[in-house]
Parts: sequence; structure tokens; C-alpha cells
Amino acid sequence: MNITLRQLTYFRSLARHRNFGRAAEAVHVSQPALSVQIREMEQSLGARVVERGGREIELTPFGRLVLSQADRIMTEVQVLHDLARWNGGLAGELRLGLIATIAPYLLPAALAAIRAEDIGLSVQVQEGKTARLLEDLRAARLDAAVIALPYDEVPGLVAEPLFEDRFLLAGTEARLAALGEGHEALRPDHIGPAQLLLLEDGHCLTDQALEVCGRGRGHAQINMGAASLATLSRLVAAGFGLTLLPELAVEREGAGLSLRRFSSPEPFRQVALVRRASSPDDGWFRALAGILSGVGNRLTRELRTRI
Repeated sequence: MNITLRQLTYFRSLARHRNFGRAAEAVHVSQPALSVQIREMEQSLGARVVERGGREIELTPFGRLVLSQADRIMTEVQVLHDLARWNGGLAGELRLGLIATIAPYLLPAALAAIRAEDIGLSVQVQEGKTARLLEDLRAARLDAAVIALPYDEVPGLVAEPLFEDRFLLAGTEARLAALGEGHEALRPDHIGPAQLLLLEDGHCLTDQALEVCGRGRGHAQINMGAASLATLSRLVAAGFGLTLLPELAVEREGAGLSLRRFSSPEPFRQVALVRRASSPDDGWFRALAGILSGVGNRLTRELRTRI
């Protein structure tokens, strides 16, 4: 029996996309080439792994067993690649993902800090929502990702906390004044009936803000229409409501806004660096976490001296 890594790669793509055409496109080969490799794999195994006939394929019971073993094999192969690529520490190429509510505010200073360390590292950055980044991390399309805790439990991942990013209440001066005389002792669950503007569904920042404020998605005063923090801050500055703004975003998105800190203990999100548990760490992950932690703590500490 002679099963190749190429065949396992094509089979995993077919199992994921459930269509020969889409599977072939995902691994950048022609559909006939992928079909040939699947048939050769079936011949080597002596049994069919997929049921053909419709637009969507189904795995046979034997195919599901093969897929489970293929996943294990390819995970171990990825470990070998990582061992070779990270040999010697933080050097080579880093594929780093960051959620969209962190990337534009942390990246400039973080990349500068990496260069200042004189690390021979080429960084490829991907921005996205948490669920997509974690999916790409598990599939080895990313080496590490910067996200906000907590996240839906994903097995096989290791998280290293970096820094706390506290929430500030943002709005026009008039809207903040309308909160009343006691707003100096402001708590997030005491905002009252004010309209709360948040990012569209799918952003972890929205989930965190809802939890902090003790409101649910169906609340009459919740508006989740903004696609970015930039859009959200402009709407708030125009007087359409209040929002929770992370400290990291204040320098870029706080123009035209009045900001208030909550009373202690201030609500915050925990920013963390995540990697696959199977990915070897001979120092690169700790080194990267140290750089990102230092940058994040410096940025938030500087802001706290002013607001």
C-alpha cells in the first residue's frame, strides 16, 4: 500500500468542501487531477472513501475512519515543518492573525518593536474575526493569533495572556451629561436606557460589551450595525448613542468623542496570543508574546496617564 501526503491533502480538502470542483480549487489543482488522486488512494486502500453521484459527495463509513487518521497524520507532518521552520527561535516567516478590533492599533508599534529587536523575521499579517482566525490557526494557515479572551473553547490551542485593554464609555458630552450627577461612579450596567451602539454580530468585542453592560442582543436599545470601530466612533461622535471603546483604539478612534472611565474595578478585555498546542515552542512563541505584551502594556499605560 502506497498512500501519499498529496492524496491525504486532497482527500481532506474533498471531505471539507464536499464537492470535487471546490476541493480542487482550494488546493490549487484541476478537478481531474484531484479525482485521479482520490481514485488511486481508494485503489491502494482497497475500498471507497466517498460516495459519488450528486453535486455534494458524502464520505463512506470507511472514509470517515480514513479522514480521522489523515487528520492525525497531517498534524504530525505540520509539527515536522514547524520544527524546521522555528529551529533557532523567532526567525524566518511568521504568519500572524489579529482580530480587527486590535490589529490597526497594536500592529504599527508591534512591528516597530520587532525590528528594534533586530529579529530576522518576515511577518505576514491576516486580519479577521475570532472564529475565522482560530479556524485558520488549527488548519496551520496561521502560526499564532492575537485575540481577546474568553473565546469559544477550541481543543488543541494554547493561550498566553498579554495585557488588559480596559473599556471606556464614549459619547458626546451632552449624552454623557444626561447620565446624571452620579456618573462619576459610573458602572457599565448602570448606563440606563441610552442607545448603545456596537459592532455587527460576529465581533467578539460586541459579545464582551453586551456581557459587561448586562444586556442581550434583543434589547430595544442595542444597535449592532457598524462594521468597524472607525464607523462606530463616527456614529457616536454624531450623537447617535453611546459605545464602549477599548483603550487601544482611543488614539485613532477617539477624536470628537468625550470619554469617561468606569469606576473601579474597570471592565476590560484580556488580550492574548494563541498557538497550536502541537506547534513546537523553542522560544519563538515566548519571544513574540514578550514583544506584544510590552507594546500593549506601554500603549495602555500611556493612555491611562491622560484619561
